[in-house]
Amino acid sequence: MIAPLPKILSNSEKVFDFVVNEGHGVKGLCDIGIQALPKQYIQPLEERITASIVRTDDSIPIIDASNWDDPKVADQICEAAQNWGFFQIINHGVSIEVLDNIKETSHRFFNLPTKEKKKYTKENSVSSNVRYGTSFTPEAEKTLGWRDYLSLVHISDDEATSFWPTSCRFVFLCIFLFLKK
Repeated sequence: MIAPLPKILSNSEKVFDFVVNEGHGVKGLCDIGIQALPKQYIQPLEERITASIVRTDDSIPIIDASNWDDPKVADQICEAAQNWGFFQIINHGVSIEVLDNIKETSHRFFNLPTKEKKKYTKENSVSSNVRYGTSFTPEAEKTLGWRDYLSLVHISDDEATSFWPTSCRFVFLCIFLFLKK
């Protein structure tokens, strides 16, 4: 049973326990109806991005991957990652249908009950190739990241079918097999 919202939000330790230790994640905070961000998710003023360092370009980098073997593609990815932190890749060969399946499967996983998702946390996972969490190093972060993540590493088809969450196995295994072609 989930504690009432005011009790969870009453202090930083309770928020941390609810989100990280109990495995509810950031989605759990949203599901119980928070109206404002808990203070540990708000960056101190001195660490916030200022207008003087905000990029004013019209678009994030768009990288054409129709020729993966061209060294320019790798250079563009490195440059975009270094200067922007993210980018869009086009002409990568992955169909819209596959991308939609990834989104649908991800939503299916994150909508699982907390007890089911918690099986894949760092503390509980039977495989280092599957990780669910809300922050990469929450104990070390001054400001927690407003994200939940699911990390799947493909070592072998057998391991994928053994350890990956049931809700993800089929779609993600098909994607890995497609990408191996």
